[in-house]
Amino acid sequence: MLRSPLTAALIVLMFGVTGCATLPEGKPSPGDPWELMNRSIWSFDDALDHAVLRPVASGYVRYTPPPVRHGIHNFITNLTYSDTIINDLLQAKFNDGANDVARLVVNTVLGIGGLFDPASHMNLDLHDTDFGQTLGVWGLHRGPFLMLPFLGPSDVRDTFGLAGDAYMEPYPYVPNQYASWGVYLVGKVDERSGLLDEDKLIDSAYDSYAFVRNTYLQQRQFKVHGSQPETPEQLFPGADLGPNSASPSSPGAATPAQGATAPQATAPQTTAPSGASPPR
Repeated sequence: MLRSPLTAALIVLMFGVTGCATLPEGKPSPGDPWELMNRSIWSFDDALDHAVLRPVASGYVRYTPPPVRHGIHNFITNLTYSDTIINDLLQAKFNDGANDVARLVVNTVLGIGGLFDPASHMNLDLHDTDFGQTLGVWGLHRGPFLMLPFLGPSDVRDTFGLAGDAYMEPYPYVPNQYASWGVYLVGKVDERSGLLDEDKLIDSAYDSYAFVRNTYLQQRQFKVHGSQPETPEQLFPGADLGPNSASPSSPGAATPAQGATAPQATAPQTTAPSGASPPR
């Protein structure tokens, strides 16, 4: 763990600005009791993304030839696919697990370490599961929405899931930490570059924080339960919504149409890059 004045300064910056944040209606939204803190962290993440992450990802797309980007994306996806396989088995999705083991073997052997993706041409489907999803399948409630510094949107359940995912990927087991972090950071650039097309949706939203929050919760609802929430009661179970609560699909909630794929956080995530959109 890093222990330095810089670390302390970042903590103060991220949490000390809470008093500067304001709520659109003067009180937290239903199911988001930490909204004041979350909005402050979102402001930090969004500023970091605009200043560093988005320009780096844009430069990567602009100056890296598409075949190279595709090879990097395939390699990172294959490298971290153990996370998907383990969670397939933990969720008792044995058919998906067998498919994904075969996919990993085919791409590692025939795809030259995963640089190419012959498995897709053999009808071995690509899946994307994580430990937060597994906890949801096991019945653990997601808890309040939580915006994480540097990592973007999450909730209490998925935050615990990140720790599990970290040990299901190969990075902690690589002896050379410089190589491990180098490959990890390349994967984050690849992941962020796959989300550049979503930036215009976030930037044009009336309330970008609410847009990211609601689309994230809808996406996770779909991944865990296979259905999209349509009412505030479904999106925020157990919350005291009151008589005038707006539906997540109302204009004030800034939520995308049903079935839309939710854009991820503009800050990098610690989940495997296999969940990222393919490079353009």
